[in-house]
Amino acid sequence: MQHEAAQRGDDSDNTMQRVIPAPWVRRSQPTFSLTQILFGANVAVFLAMALASGSLFEFSGQVMAHYGANFGPYTLSGQWWRLVTYMFLHGGIMHIAFNMWCLWDLGQLCESLYGRWTFLAVYLITGVGGGLASIAWNPGVLSVGASGAIFGLAGALVASFYLGEFSLPRIAISGTLRSLVFFIGFNVLFGAGLNMFAGSSGGIDNACHVGGLVSGMALGALIARLAPQTDAPLRRASVVGFVALLVVLAGFGVRQWRGGTMRAQREFEESAADPIARGKILVREKPDLPQAHFVLAEAYYNQQQFPEAEAEFKRGIELQPSSAAGHFYLGMTYLGEKEFDKAKTTFTEMLSLNNGSAYGHYGLGLVSADQQNYQGAIDEFKKVVAAGTPVSGLYYDLGNSYAKLKMYDDAIAAYLQGKQKDGDDPDLENALADAYQAKGMTQQAQDARNRAGELRGQGPH
Repeated sequence: MQHEAAQRGDDSDNTMQRVIPAPWVRRSQPTFSLTQILFGANVAVFLAMALASGSLFEFSGQVMAHYGANFGPYTLSGQWWRLVTYMFLHGGIMHIAFNMWCLWDLGQLCESLYGRWTFLAVYLITGVGGGLASIAWNPGVLSVGASGAIFGLAGALVASFYLGEFSLPRIAISGTLRSLVFFIGFNVLFGAGLNMFAGSSGGIDNACHVGGLVSGMALGALIARLAPQTDAPLRRASVVGFVALLVVLAGFGVRQWRGGTMRAQREFEESAADPIARGKILVREKPDLPQAHFVLAEAYYNQQQFPEAEAEFKRGIELQPSSAAGHFYLGMTYLGEKEFDKAKTTFTEMLSLNNGSAYGHYGLGLVSADQQNYQGAIDEFKKVVAAGTPVSGLYYDLGNSYAKLKMYDDAIAAYLQGKQKDGDDPDLENALADAYQAKGMTQQAQDARNRAGELRGQGPH
């Protein structure tokens, strides 16, 4: 800048010009640059992942998540360290090859111009910024790779060159600047095109790229304007600390925006062995969704927690009065509680909603059977048979009602029909054996009991 001012005649010939060492001059200390160390760390992690997965070309999501990929449900649930570790992971050999080529070129230039520790701060802060942008835009997608931090380096260099921080000849700056702009534009446009062609799973995380680029440009611009001198470490550290604080505040904003949903998703995945817990998470996150209440109610029902199931079924029906399944399972819950009048009323309401409801007649048949009105149960079950609607367990219940009335021939016929419709079932085989025994058909009864034992894995009796 002083040289150009002198050429214009704006500066005197005897003005002192500060000499800055050319960035291409190799220092004697230290032996290894931070760029080389970061390069080696990325390669070492890649080799470890390759050994763990047995592949060089593509790693599974499970392997990447294990090694620290950035993933919204995990990161936003408190595993914030993933915003750093994801920078050192890559999805395959081509991914790391391209990123390390870019890191080697941009890293060496950025480190020589900024100095070791400022370079490291730019790399880490912009990498975290890219990771935050990724989980803000694509919280349910695994993100790995050093490209967010590399875009951060590119953004910092663009801002610094544009604002004239370094005493390099304009022709050198303009050439480097053109290369950086081409690198940024090509990668962003290529990534957008690939994702458009391949869909949302195209594999290019442009949100991470943009987040790294923007945070890098902001950091580079502030360094250029407020702390260009490397001999003023306190001022440089203040600028870096300020931008780091902004990134932290952005992290709190992303957590507030996306955190609740992502934490719920993780809890939902981890509660796979506990259906009640999963249902509670659904109800908590979507209290006005009838299906959420039905899921929780069914989980309670399967655990025979009938009062809790009743409350949730009622809430679901309030939100969706036309739900036939909700009415049916509410009636079944009343049966579990031995509230026969309420069960009968509920199944009758089903028939009022749909006069031909097979499940409404089936429910009324179950109520009659529980009240020992077996003929009434048979009449209702026959209506279900006539409707032609497949109802699991229908012929077992019909056979039991016949057996209670000692109509064993009809009971046997119903059980055999149940075997044909529903397949083998040990309870049905035992019921069939009892009917055969009542008829004096000892061998058939023994065969049915043996079959029941086989189905239960106990062998013949």
